[in-house]
Amino acid sequence: MSGISGLIWGLDYLSALVFAITGALVASRRQLDLTGFIFMATLTAVGGGTLRDLVLGRDPVFWVARPGLVVAAAAAACAVFWTAHRLESRYNWLLWLDGLALAVAVPAGVGVAMAGGYGPVIVVIAGVITGCFGGLVRDVVGNEVPLVLKQGELYLTAAFGGALVALAALWLGLPRPAALVACGGATFLLRAGSMLWGWALPVYRGRPPRS
Repeated sequence: MSGISGLIWGLDYLSALVFAITGALVASRRQLDLTGFIFMATLTAVGGGTLRDLVLGRDPVFWVARPGLVVAAAAAACAVFWTAHRLESRYNWLLWLDGLALAVAVPAGVGVAMAGGYGPVIVVIAGVITGCFGGLVRDVVGNEVPLVLKQGELYLTAAFGGALVALAALWLGLPRPAALVACGGATFLLRAGSMLWGWALPVYRGRPPRS
C-alpha cells in the first residue's frame, strides 16, 4: 500500500469509526437496545463511503474489502451502549463528534476521487457525499432533524468549502497529503464556526407574490 493510499484508507477508517459513535449516540437518545445501537452505528459509519464507492464504480466497496471496519463500528456501538449515560450532554457530544467525522470524511472522499483520476467536479461531489450522507441517513432513521438540512447551520457548506480548499491547495502546488490536511482543517473550521459563533449563509425569505 502506497503512502497516499494508506492515508486515504486511514481517513476512511477514522471517519467511519467516529461516525459510528455518533450513530450510537442517536440510538441512546432513542433508547434503543444493543442491536439497535449496532445497526445505527454501522449504518452511519458506512453510509457516505458506500454511496461514494457506488457512484464512482469502485469494486468492492471499501468496507467489503476490509470488513474489520464494520467490526470496529459494532465495537464502538457496544462501548457507547455501556457508557453513554455518563455523558452530561449527549447532544453536544453528538454535534462535535459529527463535526470531527465530517472533517475526516470529506478529505477521504476527495482523496478517493483524486486517486481515481476524476476531475474537479467529481472530486467535490465525492467529498460532499462521503461527509454528509451517513449523517443524513442516521438522522432520518433516528427521527432527528437532519443536521445537514438544519436552518442556520454550515454543514453542506462546510463539506463543499473543504473540498474546494483541497482543489485550491493542489492548484497552488501543494502535495496531495497536504491538500487533504488543508481540506479537513477548512471543513472543521467552518463547521466549528457555525456551532460556536453562528456562522451561516443567508436563508430564503418568502415574499407575497406580485399582483
